[in-house]
Amino acid sequence: MAATSHPLATMIAIDTLRDGGSAVDAAIAANAALGLMEPTGCGIGGDLFAIVWDPKAEKLVGLNASGRAPMGQTLAQLRQRISKDGQLPAEIPNWGAVSVTVPGAVDGWFTLHERYGRRTMAQNLAPAIAYARNGFPVTQLIGHYLGRSLDAFTKLHGRGLIEEIDNYRATFVIDGKAPSEGQIFQNPQLATTYQRIAEGGRDAFYTGKIADTIDAYMQRIGGPLRKADFVAHRSQWVEPVSVNYRGYDVWELPPNGQGIAALQILNVLEGFDLASMGFGSADHIHVMAEAKKLAFADRARFYADPAFAEVPVAELLSDAYATKRRGLIDLNRAALSVDPGEPKLERGDTIYLTVADADGMMVSLIQSNYRGMGSGLVPDGLGFMLQDRGALFSLDADHPNAYAPKKRPFHTIIPAFVSRQGKPWMSFGLMGGGMQPQGHAQVVVNMVDFGMNVQEAGDAARWHHRGSTQPYVTGKPMQDGGVLQLESGFADTTISELRTRGHHVEITTGPFGGYQAIVRDPATGVYWGASEMRKDGLALGY
Repeated sequence: MAATSHPLATMIAIDTLRDGGSAVDAAIAANAALGLMEPTGCGIGGDLFAIVWDPKAEKLVGLNASGRAPMGQTLAQLRQRISKDGQLPAEIPNWGAVSVTVPGAVDGWFTLHERYGRRTMAQNLAPAIAYARNGFPVTQLIGHYLGRSLDAFTKLHGRGLIEEIDNYRATFVIDGKAPSEGQIFQNPQLATTYQRIAEGGRDAFYTGKIADTIDAYMQRIGGPLRKADFVAHRSQWVEPVSVNYRGYDVWELPPNGQGIAALQILNVLEGFDLASMGFGSADHIHVMAEAKKLAFADRARFYADPAFAEVPVAELLSDAYATKRRGLIDLNRAALSVDPGEPKLERGDTIYLTVADADGMMVSLIQSNYRGMGSGLVPDGLGFMLQDRGALFSLDADHPNAYAPKKRPFHTIIPAFVSRQGKPWMSFGLMGGGMQPQGHAQVVVNMVDFGMNVQEAGDAARWHHRGSTQPYVTGKPMQDGGVLQLESGFADTTISELRTRGHHVEITTGPFGGYQAIVRDPATGVYWGASEMRKDGLALGY
């Protein structure tokens, strides 16, 4: 079974499985295709995270393939660089060279492949190479986002926020326009880059000609990233962390990502009888939004690279801490402001895909260039855009997520997994910046509390709360309760009651993320796949 956000990528994953590839092989092949076909959401200029069910070891393993800040730039140098007329902005710019960190995706592919691959990497990359050379039809959604990106990058370059735009135009623009729905798009430069990686392995990217090209490009435009940063990069195997929610073990990766926010939300929610409240009721939406506010207050205070800051994961996920935080929720009134807790004393544009093979291996993989397609910078002749993930650092030297050389920024992209009684049950994810932990919690609640199947759990109307303090912003915490955004599908009586309780409600079309999932029947081994109705994706099995 494979579920991705693009039908052709799903087909490539299925073909890989049918050709004897493992679930990891299929995930890599699909991810490479998505880097070509959905460049607005991902690519080898970005980072990667994965959770894998290893059927031989009968355990979950996690991979953190996120890149680090340049070694040759300090926080003081960064602050000086982005200041204008002596004024320091509240945030690192979301575009241009200062936002770029080392891309970790390619090393993530090879790290996963070394342990779990069956086919060669040349075989895994071959379908994407062929599509890059011969072309593929652009889908409706991606055509829309490509057009939006062209408008945005043109304006940002005009304002001096992107150092150069010619390479972007040469790669992603046809006759002055963005590729549109149904148009055949080719990326021969990316085909060449993929071919180099297929032949030369991860070193072709991190120590060879590709790294040389990026180094020269960065020096030409005045960026801080250098080849030495690529040479030093390595992915990290990490232990997933979990909480038990009504008999289901829900797994996320630890920081520098935000995955444990979903677990904190679920821990708080377990003290409420959501099933009796009913899906879509005011009580249901209210307690979930309030639990989110509590988790995100902690997210803003504690989540960071654990190599640079102490992140009290065990304490944040403890039952005692959840009980104390749960007591802060007023069932009749929305909180206008929320402070982070004191756990020690109590001892955002992405793709997601999931693949499962005949041996029982299940892969939950998420990959992204971050906001708005990335930094806007395409290195000379390589066919892909560099990520702008470095914009997620804080400029506050006292914050755990403060910028530092060789440090990994706070990350929004998070894969997820659910097991039951020690057996794999669901591999899933829901992309979309700060929507992700909120969405993860909603999917789990929809299935566990409201009895939905894996497709219904994704199709059900969603909510999204924005306005919580961000980990990377040196601004004031939430003081007005934020905004509770609702998708169409909730009753007017629910909306009215939420407003009565003090929620500022907006009915909107987004952002509600993009969802893919695979559920495994523990008795029969049958897979159930689901794909997001709000995107172009496809779930397919055989």
